[in-house]
Amino acid sequence: MADIARITEVVEPEAKVLGFDLVRVKIFGKAEAGDGDERALQIMAERPDTGQLVIEDCAALSRRISNRIDELELAGEDLVEGAYRLEVSSPGIDRPLTRPKDFANWAGHEARVMLLSPVDGNRKTVQGDLTGIEGDIVSLIDRKSGPVTFPLSDIHSAKLVLTDRLIAATRPLDTSGVDEEVLGDAEDILEEQED
Repeated sequence: MADIARITEVVEPEAKVLGFDLVRVKIFGKAEAGDGDERALQIMAERPDTGQLVIEDCAALSRRISNRIDELELAGEDLVEGAYRLEVSSPGIDRPLTRPKDFANWAGHEARVMLLSPVDGNRKTVQGDLTGIEGDIVSLIDRKSGPVTFPLSDIHSAKLVLTDRLIAATRPLDTSGVDEEVLGDAEDILEEQED
């Protein structure tokens, strides 16, 4: 089994060098990949000023991480045993909430939280508007039961829910260079069709 804490310890400095904040490190799939089931090492990062990464950012971070993992493998440390695919991405608009600052920054927005221990009787899943975090206690106004609180350490997973309010509050993606790229591709296609 891969040690996520160790992988994070290796990946985070590589992200920092490029000016990115690490959002999440996760392994998907099984060690005994078969029947087309392939494992993936997912790295989510963001630029602190935009909360996103563009394609060039993902490519640069992917190269740094790959090179660092290769160095460690040559030195005898396998961070992830067996075959796997490296996926580097921006967290997206309905992003996972993984750090204390995520619960503070996204207060007022709807989130779905899966807990390790039940709250409000026997429910391990709550969904509603985040009201913030104090110390390590997250508070949320659950749609079904009203205000609930739970320790950050009791969260199995949490993510924002895609709503009109979230879309309106999210910075638009950086699309610089897209028009030129799309126009260039369209011109190439037209030239090929004429030949």
